[in-house]
Amino acid sequence: MSEPIDFPEPSMIAVNGIELEVFEAGQENAGKPIVLCHGWPELAFSWRHQMGALAAAGYHVIAPNQRGYGNSSRPAEVSDYDIVHLCDDHVGLLDHFGYEDAAFVGHDWGANVVWSAAPRVHRGDRR
Repeated sequence: MSEPIDFPEPSMIAVNGIELEVFEAGQENAGKPIVLCHGWPELAFSWRHQMGALAAAGYHVIAPNQRGYGNSSRPAEVSDYDIVHLCDDHVGLLDHFGYEDAAFVGHDWGANVVWSAAPRVHRGDRR
């Protein structure tokens, strides 16, 4: 029998002109932040097994439902889902929390977002 999963309650965070449903574990500013980006057609819940372990290791774990997923905003225009908007959403999360950078982990489609966001985050290239 498996143990029950203690998944955090979400917060709605305004970034980049939308609201993202965000799940957090660990303490803000207690250690380096780590942002977990889900794949398609998953949700942030797909990181449920990793969040507790990462928080216990000292990370502030941030797992958003990307735009169009879960209770995050669903813009009407297809162009609002391009890679620039998706990357800017993650940069906006760092700005919201006051972080200069973070470790990013992506799965499936989320990996493409992470690869594309990394140069923007680490250069401080914010709109």
